[in-house]
Amino acid sequence: MTKINVVIVGYGGMGSYHGNTIIPAQNDKLTVTGAYDVLPERIEAAKEAGLETYESFEAVLADEKVEVVLIATPNDSHKDLAIAALRAGKHVVCEKPVTMKVQELDEILAVAKETGKTFMVHQNRRWDPDFLMVREMYQAKPIGDIFQIESRVQGANGIPGDWRHLKEHGGGMLLDWGVHLLDQLLWLVDSPIQSFNVDFSYVLGDPVDDGFFTYITFENGVRAIVEVGTSNYTKLPRWYVKGMEGTAKIDDWDCQGEMIRATNAENVSAPKAIQAGVGLTKTMAPPSEEAMESIPLPEGHADFVPFYENLYEVIREGKEPIVKNAEVRQVLALIDEMFAVAGR
Repeated sequence: MTKINVVIVGYGGMGSYHGNTIIPAQNDKLTVTGAYDVLPERIEAAKEAGLETYESFEAVLADEKVEVVLIATPNDSHKDLAIAALRAGKHVVCEKPVTMKVQELDEILAVAKETGKTFMVHQNRRWDPDFLMVREMYQAKPIGDIFQIESRVQGANGIPGDWRHLKEHGGGMLLDWGVHLLDQLLWLVDSPIQSFNVDFSYVLGDPVDDGFFTYITFENGVRAIVEVGTSNYTKLPRWYVKGMEGTAKIDDWDCQGEMIRATNAENVSAPKAIQAGVGLTKTMAPPSEEAMESIPLPEGHADFVPFYENLYEVIREGKEPIVKNAEVRQVLALIDEMFAVAGR
């Protein structure tokens, strides 16, 4: 079968990253042939990368060689670009968050169904090794049934520059990073959400959230904390996972950390009281050495193909997408609810 020709619309940070890094690394069955952007300097960057450039979005859609349009523009433009590309007979890959609201996504999906064209959202952090380590813990249960998951990303650089500061373009950290962490969580825990609370941070003075904290309870009893911060000069672990027989911690994207579990050995010594500040505690004392053991963290390998290899399978072979639109919709619906609770 012939390669799939991809044209990138929006040749900024993510668009150029797709063209220069992600697609070449993931699949030799797709090729980036061109790019379009409204900014002249980005058109020049695309030319320097050896890509064909277009004078307008309409010119992209008119090019019969183009099979896939990859949308990497600000969030508020995704819906109109995706619908136009689908109606022009193109398959579409869209950066996240796919749209500003779930209603806009429903409009896109209706057109995808009408045209019979593939529409996929690049929820790429399902392939993050740190997440895959937690996924393996959840499935294989080396520390028993997991009952609490804490997922955090924290930095001290504020909101990234440009349109991410602007509400009208879909800025803010819930849409920028929350869409990743919530997608990971909802894909991991196969259970409806029973309840959630959410609190947004606006300490940096922007009209959009510079961070958020949410506590989610699932119907199967699993609880989760998801937190994003952009004014954290020292960070909490990327993951903290509590199981019925142990605890795991993953410090950051370098996947360093530890996993400790109970040995369930018989006749172990009771913990001894320790000095705690100006008092004593036995409750918070460490278990005796024979009561616990350190075990290796999971390796964090994906048991599914990379995103763009899957895109090829979907288009050419009729296979199922790994990132299903119903799952994307579920995440976006939760984000809608979170903003509604906060009155945004």
